[in-house]
Amino acid sequence: MASADLLRREEEFYASLFDSAKGGDAVKSRGQMIERKIEVLEDMAAKVSNRRSRRWLNDRLLIELVPRLHVEEIKGLFAPPPWGEELPVSAFCRTSVGEWDAFRSIDMDVEARLMQQMKQSSTKQKNHVDRNELVALNSWHHIDRQTREAIKRNFLPDLLEIYEERVRTFIEDTSGKDMLVLNVQDPFQRLLLHGVCEFYNVSSTTTTTVRDGKLRKTTTIKKRSGTGRAHKIKTFLAWSNPTEMLLEA
Repeated sequence: MASADLLRREEEFYASLFDSAKGGDAVKSRGQMIERKIEVLEDMAAKVSNRRSRRWLNDRLLIELVPRLHVEEIKGLFAPPPWGEELPVSAFCRTSVGEWDAFRSIDMDVEARLMQQMKQSSTKQKNHVDRNELVALNSWHHIDRQTREAIKRNFLPDLLEIYEERVRTFIEDTSGKDMLVLNVQDPFQRLLLHGVCEFYNVSSTTTTTVRDGKLRKTTTIKKRSGTGRAHKIKTFLAWSNPTEMLLEA
């Protein structure tokens, strides 16, 4: 615990620092006074054992380490930018002062109208859904989940485009042909073909026949009663990015 003698010494020292009538031992410069005061505080802090006294001495030491603030610095503490002191001009403001001033000084009514127009435009874009996009999106959901996941894992756009052209030509054929027969032997390629058929709302059935002692797969595609004109969005585009359906150019 700090003794009364230590505290008395500290009080006498502070009094001596600011007492200019002490004779030749008086410190002439304020810098030397502060240095002496810090030395005494450090010496006293090393001798005391009480936590409260040590904390008090440390606080006094920190106060002495901080230089005195002048009037402008004190004013800045209580009036920081942007309420009090002005901020320095940035490089952006210096190079684009005209555009920046026009932006800052815009009329409040004009600003409100611009914000309202932007909001309305954004709402219209969100609500606008192209009919072909909607049809293609519904068609995409007709494809079973297993087929969609398989296509995402192994995407073959060139093969999909070939199957699409065959199916689309079959749908748009007006000659009365009601059946399209394709011989696809690879299991995964048949899966792609069935997916294309589901997308375009045509039925597809694969049968197995024996020819020359070998098993042959034959896929028969037929139009359904609800099958209409092929929409403008291609299947492989929908599969490559199903969240953003793209119209065919």
